[in-house]
Amino acid sequence: MNYKILIAYDGTKYNGWQIQRSSQNTIQGKISDVLTKLAGVQTDVIGSGRTDAGVHALAQCANFVMPDRFDNEIFIMDYLNKYLPEDISVLSIEKADSKFHARFSAVSKTYRYRIHTSNIKDVFQRKYVYTYLDKKLNVNLMRQAAEKLIGTYDFKAFCGNPHFKKSSVRTITSIDIKESEFEISIDFTGDGFLQNMVRILTGTLIEVGNGNIKPSQISEIINSKDRQLAGFTAPACGLALVKVEY
Repeated sequence: MNYKILIAYDGTKYNGWQIQRSSQNTIQGKISDVLTKLAGVQTDVIGSGRTDAGVHALAQCANFVMPDRFDNEIFIMDYLNKYLPEDISVLSIEKADSKFHARFSAVSKTYRYRIHTSNIKDVFQRKYVYTYLDKKLNVNLMRQAAEKLIGTYDFKAFCGNPHFKKSSVRTITSIDIKESEFEISIDFTGDGFLQNMVRILTGTLIEVGNGNIKPSQISEIINSKDRQLAGFTAPACGLALVKVEY
């Protein structure tokens, strides 16, 4: 039986989503361990994509296959929520078609990056925002730059893996920048993102906002495919996977 679940997690203390040989401390690993204990056989969990160490999720999607005798969604969900760590929660579960694949069936993903802009640190939100204490960011310039990132391009300049061999062409369908009194939030929606891509895009937009990069340089950076020309990699703590569309 193939199941689809939505998961929320605080990624602060984890080494990312994906199971690693060098670490047992991953989101995927924790969920797989609980399901394996329940099923009595190795149960692998497939996520919609990888999130970096320290990155959070409001609604990560995943699927897994259980023996046919496990046909009670509520029982599985309750079991997971009982035995998973307190910073990982299963929000919903449903039976899925046997062909459903959390990664390959996804058509778009939305990530949100939060920037705390007050000179007074928010001690209760510090693990979920990037506290930016430099000069005030020009959001209008950031929006101008964001418009130049929308479309289908080779985003190699915004990839954190210098040894990435596959196609780095991706499509960004929208970048929504909102400003409130003490926070700037940026929602990135696209068909997929490269390693560290959203964090590098964010760092680049911050560099635009503080005057170090001009909006007119964005196309040049894209065409260069040179990581050195893009902005810094914004800290993981401010990033969360918000939504996956199928």
